[in-house]
Amino acid sequence: MFQTVSRLGSALGRIKPQVDRHLHSIRATTMSLAPPYTLQTANEKVKKAQNLWNTQNPETIAKAYTEDSIWRNRDSFLQGRDAIVQFLTKKWEKEKNYTLRKELFAVTDNKIAVQFWYEYQDVSDEMKWKRCYGLEDWTFAEDGRMRKRMMSGNDVEIQESERWFTEGPENVEKADISEKHW
Repeated sequence: MFQTVSRLGSALGRIKPQVDRHLHSIRATTMSLAPPYTLQTANEKVKKAQNLWNTQNPETIAKAYTEDSIWRNRDSFLQGRDAIVQFLTKKWEKEKNYTLRKELFAVTDNKIAVQFWYEYQDVSDEMKWKRCYGLEDWTFAEDGRMRKRMMSGNDVEIQESERWFTEGPENVEKADISEKHW
């Protein structure tokens, strides 16, 4: 019996680093900051979401939402991770050179409101540059995954010279967005 326990302990010791890396990956992907939120943790959560969406990886992004997450995105209503993946895949087939910035608008215990802007080239409109101005209302589960996302946004055609996010997603914070656009 001692030998069996010893072998089991040895095996667990070998796989523990792999399990720890996997759990770290899951926590990072699901934006592990959990409610209740403070101003600081809400700001961190918003920037994690911004960075996650700028990957444009629907499968990875969907992991940040509960399995039965409810969404309204403009005039689209959907529920569940599979629907989220399908929606985002279709979105980024149309929106090329997408770059997003999110800023905290308001926060309560398990809810965050966000103001956002993103720019993209519209495949369905001769690759014209557009900017979306919008607001999102997020509600979180106890584990920090989003269980509800309500989005309203308006697209405006812009000239390439009017773009804010010219240096890619990693530099969105450099853009000086004036009060006129807040």
